[in-house]
Amino acid sequence: MTRREAVSAQTVGAQRLWMGQTHVAPHTGSGDHHHGDSETAIHVLRGHPVFVFAEHGEEVRLQTGPGDYVFVPPYTPHREENPHAEEAVVVIARSSQEAIVVNLPSLLPEPDRGDD
Repeated sequence: MTRREAVSAQTVGAQRLWMGQTHVAPHTGSGDHHHGDSETAIHVLRGHPVFVFAEHGEEVRLQTGPGDYVFVPPYTPHREENPHAEEAVVVIARSSQEAIVVNLPSLLPEPDRGDD
């Protein structure tokens, strides 16, 4: 994933807002993570990225396309995927100047396969 910083403390002196663009290559994805106490808003410009969350012990896959918006609340475990052959481009706005990424082992526990 390639990030392009647009509005930040470094570029324009913003104090509480960071905004930029992320390009997600075809057939790639992030690991499971959360962004600490930072709120994140995402606007899909191009492609069809998938945002994966855990809800009540189940994996929820949010399929998106151009024009869609996604909100990721603070401390919400998730991951981003681009399972398609075209690049995905999204605009991201964060409520923090810090690029907080807390990597997690997995959104969901491994199923019990009875291999003991």
